[in-house]
Amino acid sequence: MMALLDTLRLAFGTFVSNPLRSFLTLLGIVIGATTVVSMMGIIEGLRNEVNENMSELGSNCFQVQRLPFGAGNLSAAEMARRPRFTDADLEAIIKLPSVLTAAGEDSKGGQKMYTALRETRANVGVWAGTPEYFQTNSVTVATGRAFTDVEYLDGRQVAVVGPNIADVLWPGMQPLGQSFRLKGRTFVVVGTLQRKGSFLGGGGQDNSLMIPLTTFRPLFGVSDYRVSVQAHSGEVVKRAQDEVTLLMRRRHGLTPLEPDDFFVFSNESATEMFNGMSKVISAASFGVCLLSLLVGGIGILNIMLVAVTERTREIGIRKALGAKKRRILAQFATEAVVLSLAGGLLGVLLGIGASHLVRWVIGLPTEVPAWAVWLSLAMSSGVGLGFGIYPAARAAKLDPVEAMRTE
Repeated sequence: MMALLDTLRLAFGTFVSNPLRSFLTLLGIVIGATTVVSMMGIIEGLRNEVNENMSELGSNCFQVQRLPFGAGNLSAAEMARRPRFTDADLEAIIKLPSVLTAAGEDSKGGQKMYTALRETRANVGVWAGTPEYFQTNSVTVATGRAFTDVEYLDGRQVAVVGPNIADVLWPGMQPLGQSFRLKGRTFVVVGTLQRKGSFLGGGGQDNSLMIPLTTFRPLFGVSDYRVSVQAHSGEVVKRAQDEVTLLMRRRHGLTPLEPDDFFVFSNESATEMFNGMSKVISAASFGVCLLSLLVGGIGILNIMLVAVTERTREIGIRKALGAKKRRILAQFATEAVVLSLAGGLLGVLLGIGASHLVRWVIGLPTEVPAWAVWLSLAMSSGVGLGFGIYPAARAAKLDPVEAMRTE
């Protein structure tokens, strides 16, 4: 035990006696550990944000749309061939046994609203749907009401606006009953949406408005018509998805060997997409980490070889006084591990700090997982041990007589 404490004391003494050289040597390890810890913290924050805000569909709900997000791996020709959804598709889906209700919907981004005194930026999202949209997409009206069946059938120019829009157009005022202009048409506010907060800096629901689909079409045409579906219960959601899939394949005239020409989206598929994305980010982070650790390991190898050369006479004296090879080996190997572990600790602290900085700057609920901390420290220690063995073995093999002759 005393021998171990003495070895640790010598190792820390070497680090303290050459702080600048030691820090520069460890820079690669610091960068590697910082990268892993900060990126894992950000990924956890994204996962928390996704769980809270990306589950935009209602309970027991899923969505059927023409194209997957980002168009997947489809070519331009394949996308053009895919048939658009219609009101007839919606009516057929509603009649399925496992379906409680369904809503047709469409949307258009990048729009501007204005009144006689104020206007929004051209970044408002216009959502449109049948009256069931609020139920199938878990959209909550905070004040006022949603548009009615009569307003939908008549194509009336009424809207439910997000809180950000209300703050811009009618600051300090009650938005209900107010009017605004959109695409040259006058709309009346009948309700406001519940504030949900932004997601990754975007306005989301708070910077959107909801209008009847029959009002949307004369203004924008058919942009991306899709159907959101609510099953009778959570137990039959999968059955409802299968029923909708079979129905749409039959309506599109697909043979058993042909793939689906539509995409079924659910909260679970959103989570799967994020998990796939996070794996790519994690792999890239570990790639940067390994490269940094390799650079740091080469630095440790270099500085330990220099240390052995500088302390050749000291090694000779210690061996002449009875120090065994394993004690010399343990001393220099411990110095390398302590050196790299110090870099790992500094990198972990910087990574945690960077993670908290992201939380403070953009409000992302970052959270550094414990496994990322322990992995960074283990990898740092492993690099120190791996690259420090050769210098330590070289020191242990020195002949004491020849070592003591060295000036």
